[in-house]
Amino acid sequence: MKYLDHLEEWIITFLMGGATLIIFLAVLHRYLASAPIPYLQDWMLTLNFSWAQELCIIMFVWMAKFGAAYGVRTGIHVGVDVVVNRLDEKIRAKFVLFALLAGALFTGCIGYLGGHFVWENGAHHAFLQLFGMDTSDVPPGPTTPDLEWPTWMVYCAIPFGSSLMSFRFLQVAYTFVKTGELPHHDHAHVDGIEDTHAPQAPGAKA
Repeated sequence: MKYLDHLEEWIITFLMGGATLIIFLAVLHRYLASAPIPYLQDWMLTLNFSWAQELCIIMFVWMAKFGAAYGVRTGIHVGVDVVVNRLDEKIRAKFVLFALLAGALFTGCIGYLGGHFVWENGAHHAFLQLFGMDTSDVPPGPTTPDLEWPTWMVYCAIPFGSSLMSFRFLQVAYTFVKTGELPHHDHAHVDGIEDTHAPQAPGAKA
C-alpha cells in the first residue's frame, strides 16, 4: 500500500503546477496581445487561449476532490468533537469508529452514484466505441464548451475522488482500531523543513 501513501500529493502537485503555468501563460498572452509591438502582437493574436479558463476550472475541481481525500488521510478536516472528547474512552472510541464508517459509507455511495452518472453521461458510448461495438442506441453525451472534451471525463473526478476518500476513511478506521490513534495535522509544521528550536538565553529555565 506504500505506493498509495502519497497519491493525493502527486496528483494535487501536478494539477496545481499545471494550473499555475496555464494561468501565467494566459495572462502573459493577454497583455502581449494588447501591446502595440510590431510582429509580436500579430503573432500573439494568432494564438488561442480561450480554453485556459475552462481547463483551470476543471483542474481545480479535480484538486478539490483529491484534496478532500488528502484531508481524511492527514486529519485536517474540521470536526466538532467537543462533546465526544468528554465521553468515556470506550464510548468515545465507538463514536469515532461510527463516524469513520459513516464517512466511508457516504463517500462510497457518492463514488458509486458518480460512477453511474459518468457511465450514463457518455462513458458507456465511449466504451462501446473503443471496442468497435454498436453505439446506435447509446447517446454520446455532451462536451465542454471551449475544449470540447466529453463531460464524462471531467465528471470522473467524482467517482475517483470520492472512492479514494472512502478508502481513506476505511484506512483511518483500521488504524484507529489497531492503535486507538487518529491522524493529526500540526498546522505549524511545514513538510521538508526540520523543526528547530530557538536557543535559550544563558541561565534561562527549560
